[in-house]
Amino acid sequence: MLWLKAFHLIAVICWFAAIFYLPRLFVYHAMAEDQTSRDRFKIMERKLYRGIMNPSMIATLVLGIWMLALNWDYYKTQGWLHAKITLVVLLIGYHHVCLAYLKKFAADANTKSDKFYRIFNEVPVLLLVAIVILAVVKPF
Repeated sequence: MLWLKAFHLIAVICWFAAIFYLPRLFVYHAMAEDQTSRDRFKIMERKLYRGIMNPSMIATLVLGIWMLALNWDYYKTQGWLHAKITLVVLLIGYHHVCLAYLKKFAADANTKSDKFYRIFNEVPVLLLVAIVILAVVKPF
């Protein structure tokens, strides 16, 4: 179980690193004024999403579900876990919203400002804080 937890945490850290970085790339992409820069951001965004975000999200979910399955009788009654899973589902939604924005940038169809992406970039911070508190403190 400790090995699963360790690899789960590694995957979570990788996922959040990418989730924090991709919207930051969107900020700079929205501010880019030349085609060379916009093309470079498209490549960076695509590689980050496909090469780090997706694999780390999948690893996080597989390892988390695996840990749940090993001790389901205990976990099914834990309110903190139900709240955590709800927040993880929201994070998965955020992940997919990032994909929608990535596709808009790839098609040169972005209509959002760099200020929007700066605010958008703060959403996962709130989710991270709540998820960590629920997992460590287990307040209910």
